[in-house]
Amino acid sequence: MARKTLTDKGVEALKAKPKLYSHADPQLPGHYVRVTPSGNKSFAAVTRDPNGKQVWTTIGNAAHLKIDVAREKAREVIVRIKSGQSLAGPQSFEAVVNEWLKRHVEAKGLISAAAIRGRLRNHVLPVWAGRDFESIKRSDLAALIDRVSDTAGPVAADHVLTTIGSVCNWYAARHDLYMSPVVRGMARTSKKERARTRILDDDEIRLVWNACEGTFGDLVKLLLLTAQRRDKVASMKWDDVSVDGTWSVKNGVKREKGTGGDLVLPPLAVDIIRSRPRLVSNPYVFAARAGTHFMDYQRPKVTLDKATGDIPHWTLHDLRRTARSLMSRAGVRERVSERVLGHVIDGVEGVYDRHAYKEEKGQALRMLAGLIENILHGDSDTQVRRLKA
Repeated sequence: MARKTLTDKGVEALKAKPKLYSHADPQLPGHYVRVTPSGNKSFAAVTRDPNGKQVWTTIGNAAHLKIDVAREKAREVIVRIKSGQSLAGPQSFEAVVNEWLKRHVEAKGLISAAAIRGRLRNHVLPVWAGRDFESIKRSDLAALIDRVSDTAGPVAADHVLTTIGSVCNWYAARHDLYMSPVVRGMARTSKKERARTRILDDDEIRLVWNACEGTFGDLVKLLLLTAQRRDKVASMKWDDVSVDGTWSVKNGVKREKGTGGDLVLPPLAVDIIRSRPRLVSNPYVFAARAGTHFMDYQRPKVTLDKATGDIPHWTLHDLRRTARSLMSRAGVRERVSERVLGHVIDGVEGVYDRHAYKEEKGQALRMLAGLIENILHGDSDTQVRRLKA
């Protein structure tokens, strides 16, 4: 038999579940208790305005309100919304975040949208979804960032802090009296501390290259030979590489940066690509299951590290930095090597120099490949060979 009442003890007895859920109040249709995975409970009212739009309104935190009081507030809210009256009540953190995602993240087409949603979903909404947005104070934020730092690391904590700070600043720009709880000194790391300077030396390049095998090994070699980002190489399609060996590096979205455009690849890189098995059912050079491209980096990297012995820790992105440094060593001009990497050129040059630099970038990659071949043969101090296009 359905329960006819909901008391304060009943609210207190509601158990947390893996996902946020709403428990209906039998005594007032449209009144709910929302329970987050962390166990936080808040009262909320839901009804439709005269235009038929469903409106959720947070009434308050269940830790601070008795259900009788919350029920009366919810009844007032429901009446006001149904009659079309303006409702100037508290907004939940989740409601503000959803509006921010719509008007800031989606409207601007941020390429970090997926990462932002992941941080909110994994670290923030389970704790704050039902909280009144303006009730979140600096102490609440500090406790949350501490928790993220303990469970996911200080860098992840700083990413979460940045996301929350953006939400708070967006909200502050729309509300006269609101002050963001984010202040200087809350970050757990600094950009200077996070900046990596690791490049592989000649001995390490030889060890890594000679230990490379299979799909992952070919991927590692192309990362070093092209200076492109990991995901760009991994998602290379056969149709992106022309008969003459020109690779058109595509941007995934309009705002994305960090690709080299049309790159005339050196023969060493072209040979690696052409040695790859080509599957009729898969368009990718580095094919994986179900028509997708290679994405399993962690396990083969561990295997490669074991095969190369006691080399100081390095990441796949360090190969991009290594390739850029090798181009300087080979005598490639800075303005060309930066365009190979796809970096944005600032200032007057970036605005007025619209030359594609296709031939220059191709020559830079040939010089890079020549130096890498010299390194592999142990004669890296000799003049860089000019490979045929």
